[in-house]
Amino acid sequence: MSDAGRWLPDAEATEQAGAALARCPAFAQLRQIHLQGDLGAGKTTLVRGLLRALGHRGAVRSPTYTLLEPYEFAGLTVLHFDLYRVGDADELEYLGVREQSDARTLWLVEWPDRGAGWLPPPDLVATLVHEGTGRRLSFSGPLAAAISRQMRDL
Repeated sequence: MSDAGRWLPDAEATEQAGAALARCPAFAQLRQIHLQGDLGAGKTTLVRGLLRALGHRGAVRSPTYTLLEPYEFAGLTVLHFDLYRVGDADELEYLGVREQSDARTLWLVEWPDRGAGWLPPPDLVATLVHEGTGRRLSFSGPLAAAISRQMRDL
């Protein structure tokens, strides 16, 4: 993936990018992935591909109303957050997830700006931007270079 990001023409390509992310060797180092993009940019679609690559076979919906959807895999707990409806980051304290998180927990956080001051810093920020009829996926953060390189090689 170049600095300009990866072009994703449709939802299927977005899911495939999520699956590729899950297959990256550096994926095991990730504990916080923040997903940024406008409504409908494909954040949940990217998460769906990632979760399916990890072995999830059920539905994957954005937890817009529940705020959090947990997924259990062998040796890994994935917490999928959607903070779009959060009015104040302090509301997140009531979820009790900090106490439940450890080195085997991965947080996938949509609308992370709504949790500013409460969320730990991300290892990776995945940004999806509408571009024409598709979207562009780019990464930033401490593990962005490794993930971008590994995804390009997959």
